[in-house]
Amino acid sequence: MKKFLILVFALFLLYVPVEAQSSTAKDPSAQTKRVIFRPTKAQITEVQEKFRGDGTYTGEVTGKLNNETRAAIRKFQSENGLSRTGTLNRATLEKLNIELTDSQQKIPASPNSYASAETQKESEEKAPARSSTATKRSPIFRATADQVRSAQRLLKSQGLYNGGETGRLNADTRNGLKKFQEANSIKVTGTLNRITLEAMNIELTDKQKEDAAN
Repeated sequence: MKKFLILVFALFLLYVPVEAQSSTAKDPSAQTKRVIFRPTKAQITEVQEKFRGDGTYTGEVTGKLNNETRAAIRKFQSENGLSRTGTLNRATLEKLNIELTDSQQKIPASPNSYASAETQKESEEKAPARSSTATKRSPIFRATADQVRSAQRLLKSQGLYNGGETGRLNADTRNGLKKFQEANSIKVTGTLNRITLEAMNIELTDKQKEDAAN
């Protein structure tokens, strides 16, 4: 009888931890899901337009992360204290002043997105020395929400746009801009740049006028 009780007790001790592990494995809440940060097509499009504006990117504005876009992103990252991943992570989008979606805001920026002090120093040492007389990079032109709304109103009056006056450069607005630019012998970019605004008789801001003068 004593031997039987000892055997039952030993089996009980073995059973409890195995059951605990099994229930943990079956419980989805016990496992941490890995959330992957993904940029939207609109964000990629905006990045391509920004880089086209400063000459970093010369390809088409497709909204897709092609090799040329990744190369431009790496260049930007190396110049702004970020890890040269070539991906549009949260840290890179924030550095570019591009608005995050609600779901993206819930995903914290990875510490690996930022270059270490050693990596930054190494990048600076490899970079060619700049002459004191080197030409400064022109500031990136950005249309205001009011200017976008005015452009949408004008495009709508000319039958080039059917959407609302949202103040955002969505796909329909860009298509309308391309048609307007083509009709007015302006380089077709689908962006609301200074030349397009002037052709539309939309007033520039003081900052935009100052940048143009410089």
